[in-house]
Amino acid sequence: MIIKSTYQAASLAAPAIESHFAKLLDASNYGTNDHIAPMPSLMVIEAIIDVAFWASLRKEEGNSPKISIAYLPHSLSIHPLIFENPISLSPDVLTKLAPAAEHAGIHLGVWHDENNELYIWGTTRHIPDYCFILEVIEPGLLVIKHRRINGFGKFINVAVLKGDEIKIIDEHSRSLPDCPALLSSLLDFTATTDKNNPLNVLIQLAASMKAHGHGGSLLVVPEGSESWRDSIIKPIGYPVIPPFRELRKLLAHNIEEKSLPIWQDEVNRTVESLAGLTAVDGATIINDQMELLAFGAKIGLSSNGVPVSEILVTEPVLGTVAKTMHPSTNGGTRHLSAAQFVFDQRDAIALISSQDGRFSIFSWSPCEGIVHAHSVDSLLL
Repeated sequence: MIIKSTYQAASLAAPAIESHFAKLLDASNYGTNDHIAPMPSLMVIEAIIDVAFWASLRKEEGNSPKISIAYLPHSLSIHPLIFENPISLSPDVLTKLAPAAEHAGIHLGVWHDENNELYIWGTTRHIPDYCFILEVIEPGLLVIKHRRINGFGKFINVAVLKGDEIKIIDEHSRSLPDCPALLSSLLDFTATTDKNNPLNVLIQLAASMKAHGHGGSLLVVPEGSESWRDSIIKPIGYPVIPPFRELRKLLAHNIEEKSLPIWQDEVNRTVESLAGLTAVDGATIINDQMELLAFGAKIGLSSNGVPVSEILVTEPVLGTVAKTMHPSTNGGTRHLSAAQFVFDQRDAIALISSQDGRFSIFSWSPCEGIVHAHSVDSLLL
């Protein structure tokens, strides 16, 4: 029988997570779709969170475990690695197996026997849509997520647990007025992945920016517009002429080409290359068709010469409250510069990654008449 959790946050977060997956599966006609993962019960969710949390606090040969757990039977995976004997799920076992499954894309497969005892059956790289995933990021930091429909792009985050802090992602944030399209895509739990949509690549760029850990600024301007130059100090650090169009070319491939693994590998490599440019001092500038225009650019006051005086800060997490503040109190120089850029260039957005892991999307809110800073680091883990 599955043992009740001793990690209090597991029992507090499990009902909301169970409700989320129940709504997903209900909307997907679960039972008639062979590509949909099974529904995790409340007890399963609580037990997996509990075991993963205690494992995250241990070390194996001086290293903290980084683990991704997928809840599914091996029959729903493709080319799984199956252990001859199933292994009981426990913090000690997870800690010992972590080095074998710490690389991105490898999941420890977990299922239950006839007595509802959870066990590890092996590893897999391929999981069905909406599969319950728990990822151990660092000691005490867990993320519950699931795969997007058709499996392209970053997984959708459902909840983030850090010690006794619980963040349940608020999907309804995407229905608020002036929610930028990028944030809506990050929060769209049920949408089918569109490989033609530049937004899905932009999400991967954001995740890669956060992952490289150096901090960075990415400005996204409308295709064909030159007005953004009015907010950039001249000379521009590293202008790119002609614009680097590799990502746009990849998005223009036909459906057959996009179904091949080599296409996604090329997208991933190009995304990582562009995200790496954001680590250079100054801002990286692309247009909304994913063409690179410049990097190492310094943001300054536009010719109107009006400094931004306040911004609205929100986080798409249940229970949070919007705050209005001076942009200098919301972060460092990158955040202040991004707020100024969006204040002057209201048809652009700015993505800002801090070295401490914070990530914000700045956009202009016509309804509120203010720069809106969306704190989204909990969506990009």
